Amino acid sequence: MSDPAEGAELMERPAAAWPSDEIAGLYEQHQRAIYYLALRFLGDSQRAEDATHDVFLKAFRKLDQFRGESSARTWLYRIAINHCQNLQQSWHHRHVLPNSDDAIWEMSAAKTDSPLRVLETKELGQRIQQTLDRLSEEYRLLLLLVADEELSYEQIGVLVGQSTDAVRGKLHRARKTFAALFEQSA
Repeated sequence: MSDPAEGAELMERPAAAWPSDEIAGLYEQHQRAIYYLALRFLGDSQRAEDATHDVFLKAFRKLDQFRGESSARTWLYRIAINHCQNLQQSWHHRHVLPNSDDAIWEMSAAKTDSPLRVLETKELGQRIQQTLDRLSEEYRLLLLLVADEELSYEQIGVLVGQSTDAVRGKLHRARKTFAALFEQSA
């Protein structure tokens, strides 16, 4: 189900009418993007994996509420953003230290990469995450959404409830802030 037209057609049918392979296709098509959004938002691979599953469960339960005013990807991103924000505001998130073992950076290494290359990749990933964590929630969210090359400024505007021009202006400021913070972390 890599064709966006198929996804739109699928979303127009009631959930009960969906064949299980089409539901699996929707998951396969979008789960990686949702996972990486959650990972950058939450900063912990296990919590991001759990959040990804929660997002798809919520989406499946609410399929009948999908109005078709946006793409399935945009709708799933909105669910993911809300879910991750709720997780960050929960008591558990504020009072329990994550058990982050940097597994995401270790998994991203290719089998042929040298140990030095693996270490550099891991350190760069940690530095990027630390810089993202220092940004305001709004700037971090905008940068995470624009990193998904399939989302237009218009779609990002819909997700964050702002005009396209506001998104462009804030993204410019977010990029400048990120660059300055990233430079300081060197």
